[in-house]
Amino acid sequence: MGNFSLRPKGDFTWTAEYRELYILTEHWQSDLKFYKEDLHFLYHLVDKYFISLINKENLEEMRNLSSGLSETNINCDRLLEKTSKHLAHLAELIDDPFKYDSHKFRSEHEKLENEIASFIKKFREIKKETFVDIEQVVQKEVKKLTP
Repeated sequence: MGNFSLRPKGDFTWTAEYRELYILTEHWQSDLKFYKEDLHFLYHLVDKYFISLINKENLEEMRNLSSGLSETNINCDRLLEKTSKHLAHLAELIDDPFKYDSHKFRSEHEKLENEIASFIKKFREIKKETFVDIEQVVQKEVKKLTP
């Protein structure tokens, strides 16, 4: 997997105006909401549509997959909450630029961005794993049904 950094190249985090950081953070929030919906779909796919395909030979695989999706969902919720708080702080900074220590705030902004980039990497891994596992289960079932 590549670099999932979301910031423009250079020292953008340290030189950007608070309004620019606010817009960037809104994009993060929008992306996280999209990932949340995608996770819901993946979990629904595993939980509902393929429940009948679970048998002894792939039960553990499906449990692990379901657990991974749940963990990823929890991380997404946590990041959505952190992003909402970050947006609120940015709004306060736009109104009063001296409300927080700029260096500390920008460090936190960079840390949040790195957490989101890490989440995206893990999300892509779990999504790929979900499709690979589901494909294997479906192929096993198709082989059983074909003469």
